[in-house]
Amino acid sequence: MPSAEFNTAAEEVKTLAQTPSNDVLLELYALFKQATVGDNTTDRPGVFDMKGKAKWDAWTKIKGTSQEDAEKQYIALVQKLKN
Repeated sequence: MPSAEFNTAAEEVKTLAQTPSNDVLLELYALFKQATVGDNTTDRPGVFDMKGKAKWDAWTKIKGTSQEDAEKQYIALVQKLKN
């Protein structure tokens, strides 16, 4: 169950002054999924789903990270982006 601080960060990321780079967006996505779902156990998307593959790869890259650590990293990243 995500903490209140995590939920707040998830809302704040939607109102950032500048849109983060694609790499940062993928990192945010991966940390969010790891914190809320855990390790990625889904099949990799097909050849023509470039966006889906990038998201899948980013999430799979942090496999093994605990949900608590992913939550802390997500919150820290959002705080860094806000400043």
